[in-house]
Amino acid sequence: MKTLITPGICLVAVAALLHTGVIAPSPALVSYAFYGAWIAGLLLAWRFHSTRIFAALVMLFLAQQAINYFSGGHVPPGAPGMKALAAIGILLPLDFVLLSFEKEQGFTVPSLAPVGLLLFVESVMVAVLCRPEPIAAALRAAHRGFPAPLAFATQLAFAAAAVILLIRYLLFHKPVESGLLWALAASFLALRFGGVGRIPSVYFASAAFLLAGSIVETSYLLAYHDELTTLPSRRAFHDALLRLESPYSIAMVDIDHFKRCNDTYGHDTGDQVLRMVAARLARVSGGGEAYRCGGEEFAILFSGKTTAQVVDDLEKLRADIEASTLHVRGPERRRETRGPDRRNPRTRGRAQTGRAIRQLARETPSSEISVTASMGVATSRRDNPSAKEVIEAADKALYRAKAAGRNRIETASAPRRRVRAKSADIA
Repeated sequence: MKTLITPGICLVAVAALLHTGVIAPSPALVSYAFYGAWIAGLLLAWRFHSTRIFAALVMLFLAQQAINYFSGGHVPPGAPGMKALAAIGILLPLDFVLLSFEKEQGFTVPSLAPVGLLLFVESVMVAVLCRPEPIAAALRAAHRGFPAPLAFATQLAFAAAAVILLIRYLLFHKPVESGLLWALAASFLALRFGGVGRIPSVYFASAAFLLAGSIVETSYLLAYHDELTTLPSRRAFHDALLRLESPYSIAMVDIDHFKRCNDTYGHDTGDQVLRMVAARLARVSGGGEAYRCGGEEFAILFSGKTTAQVVDDLEKLRADIEASTLHVRGPERRRETRGPDRRNPRTRGRAQTGRAIRQLARETPSSEISVTASMGVATSRRDNPSAKEVIEAADKALYRAKAAGRNRIETASAPRRRVRAKSADIA
């Protein structure tokens, strides 16, 4: 939720400073801030291949320029400026919602052509709608120094777009959705205060900063979180090790027979298994924090805990993984043997194992599979709290757990009572 709350706090802080008179930036400074944020955002979007943020920044720039052009810089704006406010108040929320549903496709002509065509059509529409006309009587009654309220259609469009973007963030937890949401809120405030002048320009600059910030936040998540399982990644694991103080415990976790799972059911099912196990690891009790170190290997950190204090929590986790089942989507990737075995003698033993696994898959009428996990845990020593030594000790305990039959927990201090392995589809 940090990626949703932090941009909102920044926007509230800008509004508070702006409307309480704490800051009163000059028009030139505001203009520099807007163009600086816009250019920086475009460069970041291009460097990190974020076509959605790139398009959103272009839309934001065109919206600000159109309002400024048709209003002539006057507050309240005349008839063309009011029409520009109304048109952009409908088109900008619609465009942001469309970008939210769009996938990143890279900076190629075929991928950018639809966005370019959309912007061209919308620009023509705004230009046609905002042709200079005599000021209407209703516009003459607008309060000077403070803009007239936005049209109901504009408020409805912004509200509907905000709800959609919020729902999509809650579903996917992507910083891009958060950036689009808060940039849309800043744009609404810019339109609400007339679209031109010092205050609206600050809000447009804030929208550009928020969009650029979502790229930085996305890069952070990609660097420190595993995209498949959403758990913190190996880099986050190593960073966490630097902050640990003795005593602490580290548990190394490995999914049993995961390669057989991939060979039998395919890599798509293997990814589902990884997500299922990661979801159980994320709920580990005892204050543990789970990380994906690579492949089917995971690690759990227990700060301030010894082995004796975390064994029961790990046992609950092991039982939770063992009791979990997964519905296989679609047929197995490898159903039948491919004819005579033409491989050399060195690979025939593995071929026999593969046929046995395929036979097991054919004999199991259920579309559900289950897995088990082996774990090794070690605790830091007071005289030498080296994380490297603790990880090595936990790895050795993990190897003992696998050698003892899998689906069990071993500690670095002493062997534990053997847990009878579950007879499952692939475990």
